[in-house]
Amino acid sequence: MNEAKLHEFMGKVVTDMGGAWMMAMVLIGDELGLYKAMGDGKATTAEALAERCSCHPRLVREWLDANAASGYLEVADGAYRLPPEQAMALANQDSPVFVAPGQSVVASCFMDLDKVLQAFRGNGAFPWGAHHHRMFHGVEQFFRPGYQANLTTAWLPALDGVVDKLKRGAKVADVGCGHGASTIVMAKAYPNSRFVGIDFHKPSVEIAGRRAADAGVGGRVSFITAAAQTYTERDFDLICFFDCLHDMGDPVGAARHARQALKDDGTVLLVSHSRATVSPRTRRRSGACTTRRPPWSARRTPCRRKLVSGSAHRPAKCGSRRYSRRPASQGFGGRRRRPST
Repeated sequence: MNEAKLHEFMGKVVTDMGGAWMMAMVLIGDELGLYKAMGDGKATTAEALAERCSCHPRLVREWLDANAASGYLEVADGAYRLPPEQAMALANQDSPVFVAPGQSVVASCFMDLDKVLQAFRGNGAFPWGAHHHRMFHGVEQFFRPGYQANLTTAWLPALDGVVDKLKRGAKVADVGCGHGASTIVMAKAYPNSRFVGIDFHKPSVEIAGRRAADAGVGGRVSFITAAAQTYTERDFDLICFFDCLHDMGDPVGAARHARQALKDDGTVLLVSHSRATVSPRTRRRSGACTTRRPPWSARRTPCRRKLVSGSAHRPAKCGSRRYSRRPASQGFGGRRRRPST
């Protein structure tokens, strides 16, 4: 037994425990408005913050101390301060790196633990719709800042001629739309186009409809409950897969269906995970995409249907070669890489 290695490993375990615990603290701070109340960067006491957020002072002090111990807050003269860098991630909901509410994904993993254990002991199946509601909320909140920052400013402009179509008036499908964050971002940017969000999880589709109405785009956005291989609408100018194709049970079937649903000069936009944020070990096991700014396009001749991929922040279950072979095998040809952010 190598005691040095044992102590090193135990230190890692305890550190990981602390990290998991801190994600609960992040959710508490987000949902009670504690981070937002500290977003101005001014120092505050536990009592003042508790009064401002209508919370129990002793628990607020414990929360503040936990954040300070983990480096999320600064402490000076008995007061606590949220630095501007941390505020970008934890307090500013308009920031492109606002990640606080996205930690509901982590919470769902613990809330779903009994179901996962049952899947391990059974047939291995754990349907997406069986997750705790925090999973769906967390996914929406985690990815929305990236869509707001990049979708209309970098990803769509990287596609040949697509933005001009959207400005004139195009028909767009957002497959695997979830709560509709990406759909709504596009609809707000291109008022002459029509958007169809597609997801097989009915509760998410219902929430997406309410989100669109609240955003004032309900008249140009519709949401339907259907799988990526079964929706019946056709003649799309653009079909988008945002952070979802790699999670589908039949991604090849989804690509084939998209090809069939496109107009002859239509485009498929694929945004998926960055290899740059995946460990080498994970890359070897999962074949994650090869770069943070991939992307390839593929055109179908003579109809010029094409696929262009972008990148975001979610694990992929297929590598760049497999990704590029999939659209090619479904009638998309002439692949070429495209820049993204």
